[in-house]
Amino acid sequence: MTSVRAWLALALILPAAVWAQAGSAESDYGDVRRVDEAQVAVPEYPKSENYLPLQVSATTTFTFFVDAKSVSVGKDGVVRYTLIARSAEGVLNVSFEGIRCTTRQYRVYALGRSDNAWSEARSSLWRPIPADARNAQRTVLHTDYFCSKSRIIETTAEAVQALRSGPPKTAY
Repeated sequence: MTSVRAWLALALILPAAVWAQAGSAESDYGDVRRVDEAQVAVPEYPKSENYLPLQVSATTTFTFFVDAKSVSVGKDGVVRYTLIARSAEGVLNVSFEGIRCTTRQYRVYALGRSDNAWSEARSSLWRPIPADARNAQRTVLHTDYFCSKSRIIETTAEAVQALRSGPPKTAY
């Protein structure tokens, strides 16, 4: 009878332990542990006079910008910014995002609406920044601006200066 009770107790406890374990991941891409992250407030909606151009690729059909007023580096090490993607037809896609240099991940916090207001992103998870052409704007921001091999941006002023200076020059 004691062994039946032990099995019954184990059967009740095991699903709870599995559920608690599943709740410890912050991403749906593998085993990414929670990292303490500051409470994030969305910035003021971007204005075109604050756009800093972002050179992504000669083959992209979009022109990318980062809103200089929105850039910040949190105490949690996350660089946050508003990304603006303008299509050849002039349509804007606006998102408030963060990049975590140490894990090469990005997160979308909010999306811009046509009435110049923010909507909370439905799925705001940390996701890996792919090394290929998908999400090239995030790869460029990570590799060339915020998290270069020589140095990780530590202050908001450094992040804005990196964007104003443009991509690093390559030696031939």
